[in-house]
Amino acid sequence: MRGVMFESTGILKMRHGLRAAFAMAALTSPASGATLKATYAISLIGLPLGTATISAEVASGRYSVEGQARLTGLATLVNNSRGASSGHGALVEGRVSPSDFATTASNSSSTRTIRMSIQNNAVAGVDISPPFDEKPDRIPLRPQDTHNIVDPVGAYIVPAPSGAPVGPAACDRTIPVFDGYTRFDLKLSYSGEKQVSAKGYKGSVAVCNVRYVPVAGYRRDRPATKFMTDNKDVQVWLAPVEGAGVLAPFKISVKTMVGTLSLDATEFSVAK
Repeated sequence: MRGVMFESTGILKMRHGLRAAFAMAALTSPASGATLKATYAISLIGLPLGTATISAEVASGRYSVEGQARLTGLATLVNNSRGASSGHGALVEGRVSPSDFATTASNSSSTRTIRMSIQNNAVAGVDISPPFDEKPDRIPLRPQDTHNIVDPVGAYIVPAPSGAPVGPAACDRTIPVFDGYTRFDLKLSYSGEKQVSAKGYKGSVAVCNVRYVPVAGYRRDRPATKFMTDNKDVQVWLAPVEGAGVLAPFKISVKTMVGTLSLDATEFSVAK
C-alpha cells in the first residue's frame, strides 16, 4: 500500500496521491475474526494502469496486512513499477498498535526498501535502503513526530463506529501516519453513502472526503507537496468487513498532478 513509489517523470507525480490513498485508516478490536481479500483495479484518468491486492487478517486481538501493486499493460512501457508491503501488530483499546512495517518498491532503474519497528505506537527503528538524499528544503522530524502514529499498512483498516457502520461516524477521524521518513495527517469527513457491488460484496459504503496535512519530513519547496496540501479532490469509500467490526477501503480516488488516480475494488471477499 502506500509502499508503491513510482519514480519515472510522469508516474512520480502520483507518488503523494498513492501514499495518501493507501493510508486511509486505523484499526480497532474486532467482535470476531475475519480475513479480507481485496483486489483493486488501478486507473489514471480512466485508463487501466495496474492492479493491487490486499490480504488483511483481523483475529484474536492481532492484525496482519499484506499488499502488492504493479503496473500492467501499456503502463509498463513508461515505467515497470511494482511494490509490496506488509505490517503486523496488536489491537489495543480500540486502536491499532503496530509492531512492524516493511515496503519494497521497484521500477526500471532502482529498488528501495523501508523497514520500521514500532513499540507502543512510537517508532523504535527505521532502515531505508538506499537512503534518501539529504535536501535542504526537507522539514526536520522532531521526536514527537514519531510517537502516537500508525504506519501506512496498519492504517488500511478502519474501526467501525457503533450504530450505523457507514454513517457520518465512519468518516469522523484524523489518521496520524508515519511512513518511515514523512509524518502526515489524513483528515476524513463525511460526504454521503453509496451502493456498490463487487465480487464478495454488495451493499452500502461510506463516502469520506480526505485532506492531506503534511507535518514533518516532507520537502517544503516540492510542487507535489503544495499540490496535495491544497488538494480537495481525494475520497475513500469505506465498506464493512463482516465479522471483524471494521471497515476497509472499497474505492480510493485521488486527484494528482497528471490526472485522477482511482483504485476500484473488483473483489472484496471476507472469510471467517
